[in-house]
Amino acid sequence: MQTCPFGPLEPVSALTLGGGGLGQVWGATTRDEAIATVHEAIAGGITLLDMAPSYGRDGEAERVIGEAFGGRLPAGVRVTTKHVLGSPHAGDVYQRLSDSLDGSLARMRLGRVDIFILHGMIDAAAEEGATTRTNFALFRDSVVPAFERLRAEGRIGSWGITGVGFPSAILDVLEQGPRPAVVQCIANVLDSPGGMKRYDEPARPRDIIASAVRHGVGVMGIRAVAAGSLTSAIDRELPAGSPEVNDFERAAPFRAIAAELGVSPAFLAHQYALSMDGVSTVVLGVKNREELRECLAAEAAGPLPAEVTRRLDAALR
Repeated sequence: MQTCPFGPLEPVSALTLGGGGLGQVWGATTRDEAIATVHEAIAGGITLLDMAPSYGRDGEAERVIGEAFGGRLPAGVRVTTKHVLGSPHAGDVYQRLSDSLDGSLARMRLGRVDIFILHGMIDAAAEEGATTRTNFALFRDSVVPAFERLRAEGRIGSWGITGVGFPSAILDVLEQGPRPAVVQCIANVLDSPGGMKRYDEPARPRDIIASAVRHGVGVMGIRAVAAGSLTSAIDRELPAGSPEVNDFERAAPFRAIAAELGVSPAFLAHQYALSMDGVSTVVLGVKNREELRECLAAEAAGPLPAEVTRRLDAALR
């Protein structure tokens, strides 16, 4: 598998194994199958595991990692975790981050993580007490110092943010600082965050990716299959009119082009995300080895030809 520059950090594999599928966020699997998927991902060249306490009941994805490796990650393999902080009182920020990190480390049976990511929106207007939105001033004045304290303690290697909140706030962080080592960005042909869009601004994922690249921040591409909208069929129950259902309908031309090319929509969606300028690594939401193997094959196939990319963009963007 190819490795790619990753902001200020060591190069990373083109694919990252995400925890959503392992934790059964994207459909049912078993712990045994999830563990087997982790081992096959590492054997296939994946060097980054992207976890979070919210990936599955009782931190299931993190427990999979703990059971898979017994507290000893293979050489060269790195792991992330996250925390949805919201906007607590400034004096509580460090302890909340520290407590969440301790829980993740215990589930994964590790002494440190390589990247600790602020999971949730950064919002300039968030008020104290918000549960999923972190006020920009709080982020600058309290969250970043807390991350740096955890780094000085040797419990994290670096820190990052999820770039799926208010685009204006994410761009302020990337342009003005304090800058993270990595940012997680939407990376799919629809430019769609789906149900993660909880703001009135345009999503602007490509502007966020471009800003990260300009400022030396590593980019983790997420939602390559747009939460199932760029696959053959959404594999979980969703209400009519939900963002993912609307995206699935909008993606009909995408599925037609995939059929013409003789590949599955998921294969083409991952190949597209892997071909996007500025994306260091594409985070997978696979829940079993069959889905993983399709993604490994998409990476092995190399970048999409420019004419295919132009055709997809013309049809969908």
